[in-house]
Amino acid sequence: MWLRQAFFRWLLPAAFLLPLWLLIGWGIFQGGWSIFWVLLIAMPSVFVGQLLLTLLTRSRPSVRIERAVSWWDVAGFTLWHGLTIAVGFFIDGAFPWLLTGAIIAGIGLIWLQLWQLWNEAKGSGSRLRETITWSTIPTVDEPAPPTRAHEVIVVRETDTRD
Repeated sequence: MWLRQAFFRWLLPAAFLLPLWLLIGWGIFQGGWSIFWVLLIAMPSVFVGQLLLTLLTRSRPSVRIERAVSWWDVAGFTLWHGLTIAVGFFIDGAFPWLLTGAIIAGIGLIWLQLWQLWNEAKGSGSRLRETITWSTIPTVDEPAPPTRAHEVIVVRETDTRD
């Protein structure tokens, strides 16, 4: 449980620290004109992606109640964050593979979050729709509920200048 709670607390700082790591990694291991790629594509992508994933994860009722992510979340975020950190080392032969893996893991993690959110919301939404449907449609032998016209008050402004 402590690991799942630690991941819950790590999600928001990760949105700032992972892009920062890409910049630091570029400065230590890469250098040169690749700074444009890091500043214009990599850092904003990781920042926005992590914020989106954090919002999707924290919008699930079970995560809000327990203040802990699921084990699926732990596995997915470990993979994505691990690959993102590995990309920041800019290893010559492995860089394209690590980058591709990080992109695929990020997209997969978005789908995982949407799937978990859908599964948690699916039951409550159908019960709500069922309740609304059955409570508002009168049966054949039941008279329709009386409706009241609402009173409308019109206030007119008058000009009281001299």
